[in-house]
Amino acid sequence: MLDILDGARERLARASDPVPCAVATIVSAQGSVPRPVGTSMLVGADGALHGSLSGGCVEGAVLEACREALETGRSSLRSFGFSDEDAFAVGLMCGGSLEVLIQPFAPPPPGTQSPLGTVNDPSPAAYVTRLPRESDAPRTVAPEGDDADGPRAVLLAGDGAEEVRGALTMLLPPELLEAGSAQVAAMLREARTGTLRLPAGASTIDLFVESRIRPAHLVVCGANAFGQALVEAARPLGLRITLCDHRPAFTDPTAFPGAEVVRAWPHRFLAAAAERGDLDARSMVCVLTHDPKVDVPVLATALRLDIAYVGAMGSRRSDRDRRTALREAGVDEEALSRLRSPIGLDLGAESPAEVAIAILAEILAVRAERRTVEPLRDGSGPLHARTATSG
Repeated sequence: MLDILDGARERLARASDPVPCAVATIVSAQGSVPRPVGTSMLVGADGALHGSLSGGCVEGAVLEACREALETGRSSLRSFGFSDEDAFAVGLMCGGSLEVLIQPFAPPPPGTQSPLGTVNDPSPAAYVTRLPRESDAPRTVAPEGDDADGPRAVLLAGDGAEEVRGALTMLLPPELLEAGSAQVAAMLREARTGTLRLPAGASTIDLFVESRIRPAHLVVCGANAFGQALVEAARPLGLRITLCDHRPAFTDPTAFPGAEVVRAWPHRFLAAAAERGDLDARSMVCVLTHDPKVDVPVLATALRLDIAYVGAMGSRRSDRDRRTALREAGVDEEALSRLRSPIGLDLGAESPAEVAIAILAEILAVRAERRTVEPLRDGSGPLHARTATSG
């Protein structure tokens, strides 16, 4: 939901011609599926379509479900998924299974707040939806009982205990508020998305929690053809990208669209960014400068930080010389073992664009904790990590 929230808000808030829309969101997934939990697709009453849930397998059925929701004003849960043997015949070719939440949103009456918040709201930390209890599909999403007409979801703009508790009073009964608030807050802190199952007597209350924190930070040191190619290749990944170089003649911001361009010595920028809290355990630093007087100080700084990835470009001879200089600068062997140099996977890359792909491939492997990488055809087991349900 969060990936298309701004577009949905904009359609509902049009001053002269507001457009109702329906949003389909994957709330659970099992087995091999193309897209992760939290992926959404928007369908406008004017025929507009944004996003994709499966790359084409179930889009037609989801589109019809969204159109039905726009006509009836009812939310529902729809299940798609069959065994590997008959998936092709039915439509979900990957053989996994999806549960999709269909939510219609109508423009709010004049003078009232949109169900998706306002355009000027801070970037939300989470979108929390109360799902229905087990029954035959399609199922209403509104809570059952006396509060059946209550809100279906709440938008959170922070993970503070009081803030979460206050928001969840709209979704949970008093006896579940304490436990539910603590578990939702934990999911927000860990940036987890999934279904939280809370025991409620003989049944359960399910909350779908879609979390979002600030993007991981990629720092590219080196305003050259390789830095330019890496910025361009990384742009679709949803990262915060900073291009840093100390040479004013090379740091024209228009040459690096999608990146914040900083004119500074990279080691000084990195130290200041760490001090400001702009780097965390997901951050990545790629040193592409080919200049020892730049490489050694910035790598010495980066290797002392708790970040996910530190890589440096250069030949094997350059790498040996650089490691020697880093030892002389006081970097110990444990820190040096984290250095990815020469940078990137061995894909036979030569051009800047190819090298950028090799670097990003290594970053993805490191993030997935893959010590070795092999073709998918040579492996076995599921292609995608299974999504667990909290409870």
